[in-house]
Amino acid sequence: MKDLTLDRNNPKPLYQQLRAVIEEKIDSGEWKPNDKIPSENQLSAQYGLSRMTARSVLLDLVKEEKLYRVQGKGTFVAEEKIEAQSLYYVGIREQLEQMGYQVTTKTLECKVVRSDHNVAKHLRLEEGTPIFMIKRVRSISEGPVSLHLTYIPLKYSEGITPELMETEQLCVVLNQNYGLQRKRMSETLESVAADKEEAELLNVKRGHPLLMLKDDLFSEGDIPYEYTKVIFRGDKFKIRLNFEQ
Repeated sequence: MKDLTLDRNNPKPLYQQLRAVIEEKIDSGEWKPNDKIPSENQLSAQYGLSRMTARSVLLDLVKEEKLYRVQGKGTFVAEEKIEAQSLYYVGIREQLEQMGYQVTTKTLECKVVRSDHNVAKHLRLEEGTPIFMIKRVRSISEGPVSLHLTYIPLKYSEGITPELMETEQLCVVLNQNYGLQRKRMSETLESVAADKEEAELLNVKRGHPLLMLKDDLFSEGDIPYEYTKVIFRGDKFKIRLNFEQ
């Protein structure tokens, strides 16, 4: 690719022109994920800019997670994030498979537990009521990308095994076994920092940025039958929310 230059006669500020050059090199594939890019000094010399302008461009692209910095080594191209949709229409495994990823699911726990205050509130049960909990990790070739914690009333758990939850979607099982159909779903999205367990399961450091998607599913009569938390690696995913009027 022919190197792009800056036009000092262009009314567009040089900052924006340099940013466009860097983004073009990334988008075109000339600079690939994890490639080291020129330093502030090199960029300022190559394009005739002040070091301050070059630094400002790089810092802004780092904040937007298009680049990342390694202390003492330089600035590198960040991996493009996986763009997932709300789980209202399609589950995350199906979304990843549609994108061409090879997805594996590992069931960590699949057992009866007593509901704590939070889970009991979501399922409209008395605190301490026995419920069924399923904990799974989903991975792609690069490693683990999401942790799934699902809680359902105990009466819907017959026949659910760890092996089944690695190959089948829970919504399909609940529909086939109990005729449950989702009539409404409430969903929230928030950013969280990885605790010790999440860090170990998702292969990140403690405090690593994560995205937490919480889903409450309701059947006919607005009766809650599933509460799920999906915790995504914040460096791997971004969530797109679409709204139609």
